[in-house]
Amino acid sequence: MTARTLTIRGASYPLVLPSIRDPRLHVAAVIISVHVLGQVGLGFRVSVPQILAAILTCAILEVALTFRQTRSFVWPASAMLTGSGVALILRVVGTPPDDPWTFHAWPVFAAVAGLSLLSKYVIRHRGTHIFNPSNIGLVVAFVVLGSARVEPLDFWWAPLNGWMIAAYLVIGVGGILITRRLKLLGLAGSFWVALAAGLGLLAASGHCMTANWAFAPVCGFDFWRVVITSPEVMIFLFFVITDPKTVPAGRVGRIVFGLLVAAASVLLMAPQTDEFGAKVGLLAGLVVMCAARPLIDRVVPEPSSEADSLRAFASRLALGSPTRMAVAAVAVAALGLGILAAGMPARGVAIGDAGALLERIPTAVDPATLPKITVDPDVVDFDHELAGPGMAEVVVTLARNLELENHALLSGDAAFLVAVDHGDRLEEMRSRLEEAEAAGAAVVIQYQFDTIDVSLIEPFGAQTGLSLGLTGRGTMIEETHDPAGTVVSRESAPFELTFAMRRATGARWMNVAVLPSAP
Repeated sequence: MTARTLTIRGASYPLVLPSIRDPRLHVAAVIISVHVLGQVGLGFRVSVPQILAAILTCAILEVALTFRQTRSFVWPASAMLTGSGVALILRVVGTPPDDPWTFHAWPVFAAVAGLSLLSKYVIRHRGTHIFNPSNIGLVVAFVVLGSARVEPLDFWWAPLNGWMIAAYLVIGVGGILITRRLKLLGLAGSFWVALAAGLGLLAASGHCMTANWAFAPVCGFDFWRVVITSPEVMIFLFFVITDPKTVPAGRVGRIVFGLLVAAASVLLMAPQTDEFGAKVGLLAGLVVMCAARPLIDRVVPEPSSEADSLRAFASRLALGSPTRMAVAAVAVAALGLGILAAGMPARGVAIGDAGALLERIPTAVDPATLPKITVDPDVVDFDHELAGPGMAEVVVTLARNLELENHALLSGDAAFLVAVDHGDRLEEMRSRLEEAEAAGAAVVIQYQFDTIDVSLIEPFGAQTGLSLGLTGRGTMIEETHDPAGTVVSRESAPFELTFAMRRATGARWMNVAVLPSAP
């Protein structure tokens, strides 16, 4: 830091400015570079005012609190890192896309960033803060506000193009240089290796999660590959878990800390079925281990002592008593079994015998009778298989799904709903089926499409799956059938609705929602 004096109304106050050698400036350079890449080429759904709201809130609070304590003006390097970190990870549902200057929900960014910073002054142990401020602030925000209001930055940012290569280079090169200088590279490396091993076990068991950048659940090896190579995970291991003031001081302690953070993160990620939960689980692993750090400090060697050597520590483990080695083996085995047990809710995809059900009812649709189909270029850019005949197949599947929904209502057979519907649409159709059984009359809807416009949508505003939005226009015919199947009334009216479809349980496109079209 460079000390100078600032005079205000005749009173002089020390002015402490940053030094070019301050590692916090180097971290800030990396994070700001990622922000710039996100705005210019990666399509981050966060605006410049939202980013500035988080950074400036932290900066102002830090300057004020530091001045109150020291009667000096100190450059808020750490505080600005906290605000920048919050803005990098936090997303507010409903933020307009492709509008880098929107002021939408900027108070949320300011509040989360401000509370994150204040945690550093409120939650302390032996004169220093316990948690990484931005990390605990984000975890609390996600848990309290929920996925309907906020969500974390995606694991997957974009295809491997020039912008992504630049992001990997900035994060990787900057992270290695900074953590090596701070003697934290071993911590980051141990975390990544343990995370890869734990998630590998989880993926091998058939783990799946939904995500807004994939039409189908991300399972098995794809899940492992996406998370382990995620630039967001790289940011977490290089710039979040490596906060020097919240990790053990010794070499052995830091390695152990990295391993334990990975273990905690995997255990918390294991039961999560969507990306929101998986990302919160990853971040929460650090919160848990920061809280447990006083216990870790008790069992690892004293920093800078003769025992604080990785070689000596490994030798003690390898040459220790049989009892100690047995305990270590049992602990590793128990951790593996715990991961497998915790991952049961997200294991595999319950596809069921949909094929056999669909063959029972002929629902052939002649592609020549399809209406005019317009496809947004973003759809084809995202998945080239959805051009031309590929999209025609999706529309045919939509028509079949709608027919099978009607058959389920008329026959009272809910099994057909499970074969063609998922999520909100499945719940809606089950409710309609119960109402039909209670009333003794089934109401079915036939759709006659004149046009269909196809786009990419996120129908539920959270990280629960990207969908195709098929906005159809035409005429719908509502028929009421009595228990004998006789039509007792028929009404027709124009409609404009968006049918959300995604491969929710595997390869087949399913109806996940029917939404009013945007005005």
